[in-house]
This record gives sequence, C-alpha cells and structure tokens, in this order.
Amino acid sequence: MLDEVPEETPIIDVRAKSGANHVHNIISVNIIGELYIRLKGKSCRPFGSDMRVYIPENSLFTYPDISVFCSNLDLSNEDSATEPIVIFEILSPSTKNYDRGNKFKFYKDIASLKEYILIDTESVNVEVFRMNSTGRWELEEYKSLFDTLKMPSLSIDLPLKLIYQQTSLIKNA
Repeated sequence: MLDEVPEETPIIDVRAKSGANHVHNIISVNIIGELYIRLKGKSCRPFGSDMRVYIPENSLFTYPDISVFCSNLDLSNEDSATEPIVIFEILSPSTKNYDRGNKFKFYKDIASLKEYILIDTESVNVEVFRMNSTGRWELEEYKSLFDTLKMPSLSIDLPLKLIYQQTSLIKNA
C-alpha cells in the first residue's frame, strides 16, 4: 500500500541528461573560476550544477548550471539552498528551449533572483534577463567577444572572451 503524499510535497524537476559536452564544461569552469576570483572577499559565492536550488514559491527543486548566493546563503540544509541572486544556464541544443521557457517561468518565482543568464554553446551569444526597477524582466544581449557581461547585482563585469576562452568559438585565447 502506498502512503499518501501531502499536498505541500515539493516537486523535483527531473530531466534526463546524458552529461554535458566539452564546450559546456569549459564554459562552466571558466565562469565559475572568474566568479570565484571576482567575488573573493565579498559576501557572494558561486556554486556549480551540483548545488540544488529549492524554490519555495512553487515547491520546485532544480539544478542550475551555475548559481550565485550572497549573504543570505543558508548552508544548514545540506541538500539544497534558496534565494540565489544570479542563475546561469549554459545552453545546449536539447535544453535551450526549456531553459528559455518553462525553466525561466519557474525561476521568475524566486524573489531574490536579479539576473538570469543564458550562455550559448554554439555561438558567442549571452542573453541576460534582469529585473528592472519596476519589477519587470528586461533582456540584454551580448554577441561579440569584445563585449563585457555586466552583472550589477554582483557589482562585477566579465568579458565574453574569458567566458569562451579555450573553446572552438574563440581563436588565439
């Protein structure tokens, strides 16, 4: 006999993934490394894809590629964290529609989230959705290796050349 599941039981978003390709992994390491350097000594900290994020507003658990938490990071729950400030998703052909669509809808419920950043793995293209002063999400795109990704919520900038270094999308990096 099965136990009844209470209505408040959190939903875990489970999607089959075969593992990321090498470009995805290189970009992820580049971003986490640069974030670590730029945030050192500040109250914010980046985490990779093994950091489970719980969204109490919609009872969803998810695993962003990269998440950044600041002074309100509560590590007392060893399984998951809440209240990220910035979330990065590194796009692949099989996940990009979900990352831009339903996943972003779920992330919009996170009150602390200020920036949602999508990094393309097939071309130099970074899409940043930012919460503006009126509470609406605005899109800004970066499409050149000479561009610099601005992250005002963290008070840091990150050149795209560093995001894409050592990938086939950049020459002589």
